Amino acid sequence: MDFPKVYPRVETERLILRGFEKSDASDAQRLAGDRAIADTTAQIPHPYEDGMAEQWISSHAEDFSNGVAVHFAIELAVTNELIGAISLMNIDALHSRAELGYWVGKSYWNNGFCTEATRAVVQHAFDVLRLNRVYAQHLTRNPASGAVLVKAGMRREGLLRQHLCKWGVFEDVEVYAILNPNKPQGITA
Repeated sequence: MDFPKVYPRVETERLILRGFEKSDASDAQRLAGDRAIADTTAQIPHPYEDGMAEQWISSHAEDFSNGVAVHFAIELAVTNELIGAISLMNIDALHSRAELGYWVGKSYWNNGFCTEATRAVVQHAFDVLRLNRVYAQHLTRNPASGAVLVKAGMRREGLLRQHLCKWGVFEDVEVYAILNPNKPQGITA
């Protein structure tokens, strides 16, 4: 795995994926603080209290320097407006894999932004980090997230029954993954 020394910036047709800045905290809190966002993600609390966004953003530099995560702000290229976040987390150099996680503000849903960001981050994982596998999970009751993963080239690998407890309810989770097409697959002698 080739972990970069400088925080990456990835540009797509409509988006800029960049490191979060402290000035993003109020927008991140407003967007992620929507109950609809917290309801379908494993890690976002509700209510999203003052200081939580700042604390989360302040953890990114250490995660990056330790090679365990890359957190991207999703920004509209035309307006430079923050619309969400996408991350490669739990980066495992030994096994050459990372977990993908994301959220996009509710008012930006159904525009293809999440799929566009997902494709770009997966490509970054393969081309820059040289990972072999990127995987993601979503709550079964959130099929739109599964559709994003399929559109980004991932394949469903299975169901983890009652894998997460969200707000006192055990939730089933779907698992998806994609393998680096540029790496040889399977066992070699």
